[in-house]
Formats: sequence, C-alpha cells, structure tokens
Amino acid sequence: MEMTPDQCRAARALIKWNQQRLADAAGIGIATLTLFETGTSAPRSATVEVLERALRDAGVVFLEEGEMIDGGAGVRLRKQ
Repeated sequence: MEMTPDQCRAARALIKWNQQRLADAAGIGIATLTLFETGTSAPRSATVEVLERALRDAGVVFLEEGEMIDGGAGVRLRKQ
C-alpha cells in the first residue's frame, strides 16, 4: 500500500509535525511535500517511501482500506 496525501496530512497531525519538520526528516524539499499533500503533483514512489518511513519512525501506523470495519485507509499511533 502506498501512503495517500490524506494519510500524510493526518499522520503529521497525530504527531504534531509541521510540513517543514516532515520534509527535513524525510530529506526532501518542502515544496515537494506540499505538492503531494495537496494532490497537485504525484511524486515518485521513492519520495512517498521516504515520507512514510519518516512517519513510521516517529510512531505512525498506516491502516489499509478495509482494515477497520467501517473505514477506509487511515493512520494511528503505535502503542508505546
């Protein structure tokens, strides 16, 4: 499963990161992140992978569509 722009924004909100912090953690430009999160541009898969890895390292768990009874794709925090 590849992370969606909605999941990216929700994940940042869960861990209280702004776009700059995620861009820095993933080693990408903030413009690239903004274009992805707004759905303006689809980045390369490698870019989405580094974003997802940075969020996972910060404690985010990604949920695939259908994983929850009444929900689509989503995010939650990893149990500490």
